[in-house]
Parts: sequence; structure tokens; C-alpha cells
Amino acid sequence: MHRQHFFDAFQDANGELPKSIRCRSWKAQNRSQVFGQVRLVRFIRRVESEKRSIQGCDGSVLLDSASHTGEKDAPPNFGSLRGFAEVDAIKATVESACPGVVSCADILALAARDAVVKVGGKYWSVPLGRKDGFTSSLVEANASLPSPFSTFSQLVQNFAAVGLNAKDMVILSGGHTIGQAHCAVVIPRLYNFNGVPGATDPSLDPTFANLLRTLCPADQPLTFVGQMDATNATFDNKYFKAVQSRRGLFPSDAALITNSFGRRVVSIAAKNPGSFSTDFGKSMVKMGRIGVLTGAAGEVRRVCSAVNNNQAL
Repeated sequence: MHRQHFFDAFQDANGELPKSIRCRSWKAQNRSQVFGQVRLVRFIRRVESEKRSIQGCDGSVLLDSASHTGEKDAPPNFGSLRGFAEVDAIKATVESACPGVVSCADILALAARDAVVKVGGKYWSVPLGRKDGFTSSLVEANASLPSPFSTFSQLVQNFAAVGLNAKDMVILSGGHTIGQAHCAVVIPRLYNFNGVPGATDPSLDPTFANLLRTLCPADQPLTFVGQMDATNATFDNKYFKAVQSRRGLFPSDAALITNSFGRRVVSIAAKNPGSFSTDFGKSMVKMGRIGVLTGAAGEVRRVCSAVNNNQAL
């Protein structure tokens, strides 16, 4: 089946889950103030972003593993991905309206879009019809997830491997506007950079580096450094302004302006929030077509955290 036409009968005329069902599921979650907790928005945005480099858009990161060998158990994810219970609750609401029809992979795709819109981003249409996968691998997650220490070239290669280009990479990095980070990623930039005693990463703004040292003592790598831009609860282009000002938290953030093409994309996004938000939606649609399962290659899980035959991973 052509990847642009993986549609199923449950969609409305616009190729989406009927709005009445979407609104019902989100309303149920709003009663517990999920959107008052930006962590769910961060979770959904991050899960969607990570699909580009693991098994594709098959909901594999949602699966629990009795042996702790699933994607959610991988070191880059463990302790930083939250919100799984909320996604299961959304699935339960949708199941009550149309049981056995809407996959967890599609729910994530819709949830990512609606979460971004909820905190200020632009709406985009989400093609549906994905099936959920049967497996989830910690080993594959460790091998495939892009490192926060990646160079520009490494990031481009990582995205290109799944059909995304350099512009997609830079634009999707803008999802960090609602992200947060552990000090473990920042500490190597603040203390003894590149093994030089007392050295700081010269790509960091000195004033910002001093602030980060107060937030991230050298012996506290598991502390959360907090927001990744000045408006952490809003989906906007402030992340790109921070990168331009050498105030990106990750080395991979700083890497975006080490390349002339990257600098150009960052500059356009920093100047034009509307352009960034539109481009973000386009890149999310492209990412949503990675590794799509259809037909017998997948299933529609009854519960997002487990495959239907209850076989332990």
C-alpha cells in the first residue's frame, strides 16, 4: 500500500478520527487537568519525535516489558518519558466509542498534534490508518536514538536514514521549545570540557553557563535543569532564539548553527514564528509516515501498553 494512502474506514471525510470522538477523549483528560501539566505535551511531542529513528510509527514505545527490555526502558527514555497512563486513558475513551478500530499509533499522532495546538502551535491534518507493532526493543532504542551530543553531520545522517532531510531535522529540533533536560547532558559542557580542567564549552554563552552551573552542580547529574527556552509552556519559536544566542542546553542544539544551512533555517524560524509552526506540522506529517504498519503486519491494541495476545515482551 502506498504510504500516502494508509487510510481506514473509521476516518471522517477529512481522513481523521471524527472530531466528536477526539473531543470526548481530550475532555476526559482535561478533567484531570492533563493539559495543566505540560509534561504530557512534552511526553507526546518527544515520543512522536523519537519514532523517526526506532521502529517507526507503531506505538512500540508504549509497550511495557516484564524483562525491562522495551524502548521505554532504554537509558535515554527511562525516567524522562512520562504520561503513559494518560495515553492509556485516552485509548480507553476512544475504545468505548469505536472498539478495536483506532490504533495506539494513530492516537499518538493525533495527540501530538492536538497537544501542540493546545499550547500555541498550528493545526495540521494527520493521515491515519496505522497499525500497532508487536515488539519493542531497548537495544534498538539505544542504537537508534540520536545522541544529545551529536554533531550537525551526525544529526543529518540520523534523520536521512529514515527519509527526513536536514530542514526536517532542524525544524523538529524546535520541539524542544516544550522540553526539559537532565543535568547529565549539560554537565560535560560546564566542567572540564573535552577533558580540560576547569574548561567550559566555548559555544555556550558565558552568562548562561554561569546560570547553568548554579542549576547543575557537577555531582548532581540526575537533577532536572528545567526549561529549554524562556517560554517552556508555550509552543513558539523561542527555542531558535535561544540557539542563536548560544543558550541551547544540548550540544546538539549548539550544533544546529555550526553549519551554514542549519544557521539559515534557525534564522528563518527565529524571525518568523508562523513559518516555524507551519513547517513543524509538515515535518511531523513526514515523520508520521515512517515505518507505518498496515494489514496483518500489525494490530489495533486494546490497551496501548500491551499486545493483544498478552505475550510478555
